[in-house]
Amino acid sequence: MTAAPQLRQPCPPGACDCDRERLLEAPGADLRILLLTRNEEKRLLERLEQLRDLNDLRHLQQRMYQQLGIRVEVAPGFNEVRSMRGIAIHIEPHPGLCRKTRQSIPAAIRRGLEHKPEIAWRLLDEHDLLRDA
Repeated sequence: MTAAPQLRQPCPPGACDCDRERLLEAPGADLRILLLTRNEEKRLLERLEQLRDLNDLRHLQQRMYQQLGIRVEVAPGFNEVRSMRGIAIHIEPHPGLCRKTRQSIPAAIRRGLEHKPEIAWRLLDEHDLLRDA
């Protein structure tokens, strides 16, 4: 007999716009995002802060999509990139994704890029922004 997987606890009423209850009531809804418990979220954020290289970032983006259904796009911003704030990190809207999590994932990626600026350089190079340098 297998135990049901533990789902994320609901946010306090009025504190979030994740529509968790509506997601649970919808037949055939993708509930993978609710498997991201608070402890698992902490582990994910720690892992995002400890990026090794650009391939590692891409791997984590792929794993977040496969396991949780979260699409995270990381690319240079439209304006000049002078700091990690110039890197655009966008999370596609996803029912069940907590507001705090939507804010903490980009912040953790930025901290990871600050620890290893060569990842940001590879990202800029990947988008051919340093071709004339």
